[in-house]
Amino acid sequence: MMKKSPRISYISWGQIKVVDEKQYKDAKLYPGGSREWDWNETGTHHDPGIQPGDVQELIEKGARVIILSKGFDERLQTCTETIQMLKEKGIQFHILQTEQAVRKYNQLCEKELVGGLFHSTC
Repeated sequence: MMKKSPRISYISWGQIKVVDEKQYKDAKLYPGGSREWDWNETGTHHDPGIQPGDVQELIEKGARVIILSKGFDERLQTCTETIQMLKEKGIQFHILQTEQAVRKYNQLCEKELVGGLFHSTC
């Protein structure tokens, strides 16, 4: 049976709530679970942005579609190497403003193996 990705129940500046009552500032969601997205693990900064290592875990957890958020004010970039890696692996992806990213993610999580990186500020 397919492990579903947890839905996001609430998003606001600085806060992401997942249906299993977990709460994060920045979140990594994937089929079967979620956790805090700690930028220090991969050296992520607003520019050049989301690193290949940030999305690698989502792929390893089974995500076949990945949603990358840009923050509420779209300040978070996605580095070129990350986009290249996703294309090379044949992973469908969407890079969207955070609220749009949450909507897209929640639409997909019922029918796809979806993962996402969600930044809840700038």
